[in-house]
Amino acid sequence: MPATSIHITALDGIVNVNSLFTLAVFIGLAWNPTDPSNSLIDPVEQPGCSPGPKVAEDLVAYHVYSFSCFLFSSLVALGLKQALRLSRGAHQYSNRALWAFDLAHVNQTALRVGYVVSAVGSVCGSVFLMLALVNVVQIKLGMLGCGGNGHGYGAVVPLLILVPSGLFIYVCTVFYAFTR
Repeated sequence: MPATSIHITALDGIVNVNSLFTLAVFIGLAWNPTDPSNSLIDPVEQPGCSPGPKVAEDLVAYHVYSFSCFLFSSLVALGLKQALRLSRGAHQYSNRALWAFDLAHVNQTALRVGYVVSAVGSVCGSVFLMLALVNVVQIKLGMLGCGGNGHGYGAVVPLLILVPSGLFIYVCTVFYAFTR
């Protein structure tokens, strides 16, 4: 199957979005969640609302999981892109020289599976990044289970609605492309 600009553009898009999210993960990891000056919680006004060390540990873990998923997705997308370019190059130049031979034949099924694997990596990375952001909100504004934490819920509820909605649209689009 010869490469098309649509395939290359789609893979470039996956790599670019993953790169932006990876940057966000690194910025998140550079932030020190145990620094008391980073918290907006008033222990006198909201006793018992301060998060424990488990929340900070989960924050770092979710950032690392997110980074690994985005890196995995990007590497799969870059590998597919390279295979497509090799296939296109072999297809274009095989008639020009006697010594030219097909460098790669890209199996359409393997290409589709690669797209799905890359998409799954991006979705998992997005979910872990969302979970990390929920922990950031808990560290900054107090535990969500704590009474009177309207600001925390105000930050988390749109996150928990918009990100899964966007991921649902993304998954539906990938599924549609996979079946065509």
